[in-house]
Amino acid sequence: MARVYDNWERLVGAVLRSEQRGGHQRTPSGIAGAVPDSLQRTTNINAILQAADEIQSEDPNVARILCEQAYTMAQNLDPNSDGRGVLQFKTGLMSVIKQKLAKKDGGRIDRNRDIERLWEFYHQYKRQHRVDDIQKEEQKWRESGNFSSNIGEFSEMKKVFATLRALVEVMEALSKDAAPDGVGRLIMEELRRIKKSDATISGELIPYNIVPLEAPSLTNAIGYFPEVRGAISAIRYNEQFPRLPADFEVSGQRDLDMFDLLEYVFGFQKDNIRNQREHLILALANAQSRLGIPVEADPKLDGRAVTDVFLKVLDNYIKCRPADTPPINKDRKLFLVSLYFCIWGEAANARFLPECICYIFHHMARELDAILDHGEATHAASCIRENGSVSFLEQIICPIYETLAEEASRNNNGKAAHSEWRNYDDFNEYFWSPACFELSWPMKKDSSFLLKPKPKKGKRALSIVAFNDGKLNLKTFKKVLSVGPTFAIMNFLESCLDVLLTFGAYTTARGMAISRLVIRFFWWGLSSAFVLYVYLKLLEEMNTNASDSVYFRIYVLVLGVYAGFRMVLALLLKFPSCHRISEMSDHPFFQFFKWIYEERYFVGRGLVERTSDYISYVFYWLVIFACKFTFAYFLQIKPLVEPTRIIINLPRLRYSWHDLISKNNNNALTIASLWAPVVAIYLMDIHIWYTLLSAIYGAVMGARARLGEIRSVEMVHKRFESFPEAFVKNLVSPQIKKIPFEAQASETSHDNNKAYAAMFSPFWNEIIKSLREEDFISNREMDLLSMPSNTGSLKLVQWPLFLLSSKILLAIDLALDCKDTQADLWSRICKDEYMAYAVQECYSSIEKILHSLVDGEGRLWVERIFREINSSISEGSLVITLSLKKLPVVLSRFTALTGLLTRDPTPELAKGAAKAVYDFYDVVTHELLSSDLREQLDTWHILLRARNEGRLFSRIEWPKDPDIKEQVKRLHLLLTVKDSAANIPKNLEARRRLEFFTNSLFMDMPQAKPVCEMMPFCVFTPYYSETVLYSNSELRVENEDGISILFYLQKIFPDEWENFLERIGHGDGGDAEFQETSTSALELRFWASYRGQTLARTVRGMMYYRRALMLQSYLERRSLEEDVSYHTSFTTQGFQLSREARAQADIKFTYVVSCQIYGQQSSGKLQRQLILLCCYRVLYPVLSSFVTLIEINDCNFVIGTIMNEALRVAFIHVEESGAADGKVTKEFYSKLVKADEHGKDQEIFSIKLPGDPKLGEGKPENQNHAIIFTRGEAVQTIDMNQDNYLEEAMKMRNLLEEFRGNHGLRPPQFLDVSSLAWFMSNQETSFVTLGQRVLAKPLKVRMHYGHPDVFDRIFHVTRGGISKASRVINISEDIYAGFNSTLRQGNITHHEYIQVGKGRDVGLNQIALFEGKVAGGNGEQVLSRDVYRLGQLFDFFRMLSFFFTTVGYYVCTMMTVLTIYVFLYGRAYLAFSGLDKGISREAKLLGNTAFDAALNAQFLVQIGVFTAVPMIMGFILELGLLQAVFSFITMQLQLCSVFFTFSLGTRTHYFGRTILHGGAKYRATGRGFVVRHIKFAENYRLYSRSHFVKALEVALLLIVCIAYGYSEGGAVSFILLTISSWFLVISWLFAPYIFNPSGFEWQKTVEDFDDWTNWLMYKGGVGVKGDNSWESWWDEEQMHIQTLRGRILETILSLRFIMFQYGIVYKLHATGDDTSIAVYGFSWVVLVGIVLIFKIFTFSPKKSTNFQLMLRFIQGATAIGLIVALCLVVLFTSLTVADLFASVLAFIPTGWLILSLAITWKKIVRSLGLWESVKEFARMYDAGMGILIFAPIAVLSWFPFVSTFQSRLLFNQAFSRGLEISLILAGNKANVEANSF
Repeated sequence: MARVYDNWERLVGAVLRSEQRGGHQRTPSGIAGAVPDSLQRTTNINAILQAADEIQSEDPNVARILCEQAYTMAQNLDPNSDGRGVLQFKTGLMSVIKQKLAKKDGGRIDRNRDIERLWEFYHQYKRQHRVDDIQKEEQKWRESGNFSSNIGEFSEMKKVFATLRALVEVMEALSKDAAPDGVGRLIMEELRRIKKSDATISGELIPYNIVPLEAPSLTNAIGYFPEVRGAISAIRYNEQFPRLPADFEVSGQRDLDMFDLLEYVFGFQKDNIRNQREHLILALANAQSRLGIPVEADPKLDGRAVTDVFLKVLDNYIKCRPADTPPINKDRKLFLVSLYFCIWGEAANARFLPECICYIFHHMARELDAILDHGEATHAASCIRENGSVSFLEQIICPIYETLAEEASRNNNGKAAHSEWRNYDDFNEYFWSPACFELSWPMKKDSSFLLKPKPKKGKRALSIVAFNDGKLNLKTFKKVLSVGPTFAIMNFLESCLDVLLTFGAYTTARGMAISRLVIRFFWWGLSSAFVLYVYLKLLEEMNTNASDSVYFRIYVLVLGVYAGFRMVLALLLKFPSCHRISEMSDHPFFQFFKWIYEERYFVGRGLVERTSDYISYVFYWLVIFACKFTFAYFLQIKPLVEPTRIIINLPRLRYSWHDLISKNNNNALTIASLWAPVVAIYLMDIHIWYTLLSAIYGAVMGARARLGEIRSVEMVHKRFESFPEAFVKNLVSPQIKKIPFEAQASETSHDNNKAYAAMFSPFWNEIIKSLREEDFISNREMDLLSMPSNTGSLKLVQWPLFLLSSKILLAIDLALDCKDTQADLWSRICKDEYMAYAVQECYSSIEKILHSLVDGEGRLWVERIFREINSSISEGSLVITLSLKKLPVVLSRFTALTGLLTRDPTPELAKGAAKAVYDFYDVVTHELLSSDLREQLDTWHILLRARNEGRLFSRIEWPKDPDIKEQVKRLHLLLTVKDSAANIPKNLEARRRLEFFTNSLFMDMPQAKPVCEMMPFCVFTPYYSETVLYSNSELRVENEDGISILFYLQKIFPDEWENFLERIGHGDGGDAEFQETSTSALELRFWASYRGQTLARTVRGMMYYRRALMLQSYLERRSLEEDVSYHTSFTTQGFQLSREARAQADIKFTYVVSCQIYGQQSSGKLQRQLILLCCYRVLYPVLSSFVTLIEINDCNFVIGTIMNEALRVAFIHVEESGAADGKVTKEFYSKLVKADEHGKDQEIFSIKLPGDPKLGEGKPENQNHAIIFTRGEAVQTIDMNQDNYLEEAMKMRNLLEEFRGNHGLRPPQFLDVSSLAWFMSNQETSFVTLGQRVLAKPLKVRMHYGHPDVFDRIFHVTRGGISKASRVINISEDIYAGFNSTLRQGNITHHEYIQVGKGRDVGLNQIALFEGKVAGGNGEQVLSRDVYRLGQLFDFFRMLSFFFTTVGYYVCTMMTVLTIYVFLYGRAYLAFSGLDKGISREAKLLGNTAFDAALNAQFLVQIGVFTAVPMIMGFILELGLLQAVFSFITMQLQLCSVFFTFSLGTRTHYFGRTILHGGAKYRATGRGFVVRHIKFAENYRLYSRSHFVKALEVALLLIVCIAYGYSEGGAVSFILLTISSWFLVISWLFAPYIFNPSGFEWQKTVEDFDDWTNWLMYKGGVGVKGDNSWESWWDEEQMHIQTLRGRILETILSLRFIMFQYGIVYKLHATGDDTSIAVYGFSWVVLVGIVLIFKIFTFSPKKSTNFQLMLRFIQGATAIGLIVALCLVVLFTSLTVADLFASVLAFIPTGWLILSLAITWKKIVRSLGLWESVKEFARMYDAGMGILIFAPIAVLSWFPFVSTFQSRLLFNQAFSRGLEISLILAGNKANVEANSF
């Protein structure tokens, strides 16, 4: 192990040194890594410099020659150094050359002999490295098909030939100037020989992605798999295809194939051809492998595999093609699939237009067919450029892209209305009708498509029944029929809205769609008029009591016929069983009404589910409706009926203000105030009932799925015995099951258990090893958790030691206390089944170990002893045969023996072991056995003679068999571990993971297929600029509190920190030790990065998929050799180095990280971090086995061999070039890179784009450009804040089989996976588990709510991708994948037996920004065509499910807050008008019956109880009832209700703002740790308008109701009734400070106040951000008001504030009983006076420098006059001091109204010259609000215990683990060593 660690030190040291080099101090390898992209595209400068580095030590002179040639090549390519980074590169390279010249010790250099030196060195290098011999051996390997297992030999070949290649290239360049009769002639002959020779291993140096197609590779076994060979042969060119020109060049050493023809005919880019060639080969190979066809010597591709790929790839085209095509053969299918892939791979942004791609493919396929029917290959007419060459990109894609870009530029950076520009969906829908063929082919440039834009009901029925005293008679029935006119009028209003809201899209919409809108408008207009007329006549008949009800009959007949017709249409179109009938009918009459009822789209056809699913969700909603209507009728409507009647019939009431409406209208506003909250609750309480039922149903379904069965480590211990069988049943493929035990399979249960344990143990041990690598467990815990292989000769099942530890000692105690029979003793032992296992294993192991140690007479003694003991056991006389009191002595002797045997053998140890065996013999014979048996053994002559001669146990056989050695070590631990392992593992995260994994083994999941037959998949992670890997400086830098990230992590994860120190071999010496070695520093960086939201953590987790596949494939024993002898041992030693396992994993899995700005960062820190990331994590776990195979002499080779080979980085590269007119032109490339054998990024593909790919939202565009590099049939989308685990990766095969499962009418198109961060994480966990469970089944409306869903890749990439990218409207890009999939007849399922990790450590601000982003995105979804179509095309019940689980959730959230406003404004109206007091006195109704009903319901809604129900049910299901109650109470004590109420406000604000004004935008939430105190000003800026203003408005309403309202119980009673509203006010005002670290620390409070006042008073200016200036922030807050519609709506909403002044002025003592309108008018005069006085005092002296004295005099006089006037008014009038405060209460809302109107109509106010005054008023209001909020914080900050309490509140979990969070918050540096590393 020491050797391993030393090599590891050298390896990581080399990596770190290469990372830390920069600038001119780089070594040649460093300068090679800095070669600019513009120089690498056409030259091998990088390879030449790397070769120079390789031979520097052998011949520095030759290294100098190579460097000089590299400089010459760079100079010739870019003599003016115009390219990016070229000048710096040349300067650095020249510096390196000068250093090499300086090392010549002043000797002259004869450059004329350089060519000769190079030629001599070339031959010397070939001889030294046996190049000719290697080439001969290579030829033998190729012919035999067998490979050497010596990886070091392959490494040597790759290095040697890379160097030779560079030498040959330099010799060729220099030979042009050499004499032709000398060395030059020899070089030319050598070059000709090399070119003729095809037996070269240089193919290893050609870059490839997964499959080495350009040249065969001996280090990569993928190309030798039969399915891959069959796929390659299938696309190979044959004589039946058109002849290509003779001068057509084929790249590499491969044969001509179909893609070469496509390249020649259509002009596809070479790298696109290479990319899609590999894409198709892998698709065909995987389709072939699933067929299970026996391997042949010359494998051929089966036609079924071709057909399968053909149908999947072209499924969307087949659905939209204009006519059926005749049957085609296998080759034509391959040609068509290849063509589609090439079109798609080069389509760039047009990939968002799937039907556009189908259109292009349709025409190009016709061109291809014509060419295939001829003997000669010709260029396609559609792709020919003016110069005669062909280019698909320029001729087809560029015109489409330019039109897209022009339209995107019109969106005004997302501020323009959606109707003013065409987005991706608008362009794509052009191809949904035959009219698209007007575009013609080749596409007409003047077509409209390419035209550049020019600049520029149930509540009503319940109420009727209630008002008829609950009687159901004919009269009531006639009134109930009023729903008819209501229904007709509502539909008419809907058609009016359709006409109005689609007004801006008339120019781009289809004619049929417009016609349908017009027809529906006139139809519903006439229908509503007719039905309303007939119903009015019916009412006349009722009033006249006419006996002949003619109109009643007509009305019923019309409604009945219409209802029946609608029912028939609904059955035919929505009911699954009848849907096919409607699809088959083509009668024009039926089709017309069907078209009117449901618009026809290309998407959205057949949105039906199977009948059983339909019945399930219909019944679900019927239950909800039953609950809703029952609740509404009995608790909301009926209690208000009688009070309403009385109020209407009350005599004229006296109003305390000037009433304008209700006096002569039966108290209309009073009735409205009473009913408005009830109506509001009625509109949104269906969501409450949905939440309740979904919680109950989801919990029941979760219980049925066996979730939460194992919810503690104790349950893991108890049920461990059943894990192997469950694991083998679900996670082990049949191929493994039949390998090791085929010859010795037994039908007995015991043997089956042994077999299960043998198959389970290697997987379990790898899981435990991964936990140790992640530092969740210690070395001791790993030893205790590891499970024996169970493949030895021991017949018993051997369980992990954590189950058996201390069991032997307990059994001995039972034996010592035993006074009964053997059966009684065994019965007591068997009460603990693991104690019984321990006793049996201990007994059997002792017997086996002794048999292996001794021979001769000693073995006879062993056999005799165990024969006697076994006989006693069978007779039940063990307690008689043995003296159980002596068992401790016997075991102590044997423990001493095993302690010696666990060590390496030496002569001294051998003697000691022999003595130990003899001591054991002596104790057993003379103390343990009974006297009779002891005498028999003592007189046994054979044993007696051996003992007398000294031969007995004089020599023992030291254990050599691995099985015996393992048993010795295990038995020693079993006998010596005395501590109980009941709490193993200790780490909570390790416990959670093991609990979930073991629980999932018992859940329903598909059977795992062998790796070779599983569905291939890819993981896809979009990355922008988040942290890749923490640097040393980032870990050490301290925040303002003196807290560094490292210190924070050490305190938060103390056990993991101790495990980390143990793993790297460090003591507890602090950070100083990490300066000593680079290894420790790098390990530390990774340890910290894996606990943050970094790319390193995500990549580490995703690469577990490859590790799991390699392990599974290795144990399945697939080999490329014909004769394979399977071993019964299930060893995993070296599985990560197995060629076959690695190749099989690479066929099935790839990982692509799409780095949006990697191209701009590729020369900086990010590149080096990614390279480290690529190589590091897999290195350490396998290094111990790796060094036994080769000697580590080269760090670079180790990196290249064992690195994360499946990781690829895709990025956008930008090349700038200057034009003749001085303009800089940019070219964009989509590139894919991987790490090469030198640890540097190696370019694989580079595909030119038509332009900047970012036309819409950045993230989906980033995904779109990189998705062409993904592989497989499935793709899992993973965000940057997610993680994965090895144990979960093992279940990926099962999950992928769900794509082939029965989940309804259609197979699933993507699968939802559970993801797991206390408040937010618990809420999110309930949403992504319990909530999604219900959405998937029974509701069938589960959409893509985020990562880590698994997509059917082929389905989605041929239908627009995995997200949508139109600006603003698709800001929540992920969910549109679900919308699109559902509309295109996809199916989405939810599975909970697999999980991934989720980001953690989020603060309140991060959560608020995230929720704001999601809420804004939902606001935009309301306007999207996807939501509109789903709502239109779903049946009624599924539409309800869809609405209330998407945008409806936010609508109901907003309604919750609006209900509070409606209720409080209604109470304020009653208080101001005085009617509450008058009505209560006269009728004794209000305040008791009516308001209680409304208040109680509103109270339940407000406090968010219903929001918490799913979380509570989730707790009960997964934690158990008691633990769930404890967790819920803990959360309440941590003020989770404050958090949820605050989140309610966040969602309401951003959703409402987006609905009113649009313009949702992406809000970066950050990925850092929450260790920073947020300043008061920062919180104020973030929450001022979203929470503080609204909370103060609610507080003002509550104060008004208390001051002027009437309640029988007085103000206290009203406060108790409105306690939830007060709770909302407090939550919205103070939650940001309650959940702010150090929010109540006095010093922080003082600093915050200074910072806030500085920010408030700073004037700002041009370029000043809102973070620094109040004025800049105030301007930014107004940016959302852009449209006239928004201004009008803002004006209407702002008018509500006028009510305060209007109501309060009539309540002043000064006004008395006067209710004239003049009183209100006089209040405005007073307000104007106050404004003028304010202007006098705020008049800036800078603008009146000549009148400063006069200004001060006027201000002083005004102040004195104002005070005197107020005193006189109070003394000599009825105005009181209370009236003064009431006036302030009245004028504050009016002032806010004026401010709101001024901001809304900013242009008008600015033109009047009043804007500066408005700004000062606004500043005053913000200052006042800030003081109101800050004052309580300052008061609480005086008391130190408040800050302590807050710390415990925020970090309760940490305190429960004994952490010192107070130290973290206080930044106590006294306990922290100020060291750096």
